Amino acid sequence: MNRNDDVELPADWDDDSDVGTERRRGRRAALIAFGLVVVLVIGVGIVVGSYLNGLRNSYEKRSVVDITRAEGERPEAEEGTGQNILLLGSDKRSEEAAAAEGVSGQRSDVMMLVHIADDGESVYITSFPRDLYVDIPGHGKDRINAALAFGGPSLAVTTVEDYTGVPIDHVALIDFEGIEGLVDTLGGVDVQVPMDFEADGIEYTAGTQSMDGHEALVFVRQRKQFADGDFQRNRNQQAVLKGIADKLISADTLTDPRRLADTIETVSPYLTTDEGLTAGEMTKLGLSLRSIRGDDLHFLSVPHGGPTTTSGGASVVATDEEAMDVLREALRTDDMGTYYAQYAGAY
Repeated sequence: MNRNDDVELPADWDDDSDVGTERRRGRRAALIAFGLVVVLVIGVGIVVGSYLNGLRNSYEKRSVVDITRAEGERPEAEEGTGQNILLLGSDKRSEEAAAAEGVSGQRSDVMMLVHIADDGESVYITSFPRDLYVDIPGHGKDRINAALAFGGPSLAVTTVEDYTGVPIDHVALIDFEGIEGLVDTLGGVDVQVPMDFEADGIEYTAGTQSMDGHEALVFVRQRKQFADGDFQRNRNQQAVLKGIADKLISADTLTDPRRLADTIETVSPYLTTDEGLTAGEMTKLGLSLRSIRGDDLHFLSVPHGGPTTTSGGASVVATDEEAMDVLREALRTDDMGTYYAQYAGAY
């Protein structure tokens, strides 16, 4: 796939002016960044049977952002080292919902790096703690999720490239209504629940539980019920993502053009990608990954230290540079299989 270096991001992607405000964090909707599986299914769906033109047109209706990095601003890619897609979950609330929670505009809580192995046989999805304390170009050190608020997807991409040392090929964002609509279009998904708990009147039971769109959204918002808070919430997000992936890339979905059409029609209004991720590129990606199934998706967390407090009194998550260097090398050399075998579940 050609890399897209000559694009520019609109300035109105300032979606979280209250980043760092601890009293509001518990009320944020932690959205699932499931762009990879949407991208995969759309890519395959675009080339399925008599629905070709309809699926292509549905996908082309999605919103597009431009990502400009000046020459020399991004790491150089080596041949045969796979692709990297940055997934961002955003919450574009209705005016009524925003007013009720005392927030405004679009908000972001989820950031995942998807590494697609060069052989197309495996995909590695790595979550970033939203409070990870990193350098944000032009803004000093701050929580990693502040990058989206400070400079939109363009700055989020640059921040992740700087931190991981690998180039980002594409970026995908999905908003609040898209996840609920997608899960419901799929007829619900099966999710692994870590423990018994109750939230918003819904009972969650340890083990595999079938969830509709609303139940899935409530599930991924929760953190106070868990001893490790946001870290478990990241794992819950990944659990729902896996449930969506299993359903989306099942044989029943991929061989049913009508279901594909309904899925793409549902998601497209809420999906935003960079301008380089055209229907043609989606087709190439979908075909290259057509053998991928749920067991080929591997979930990880970025190495990190424990919770800490900055000199200004902000609660953040410390980095672990020594451990991060191991991940950087695995990403750079497309050796994530070895890394996953050694470090899965370590963070």
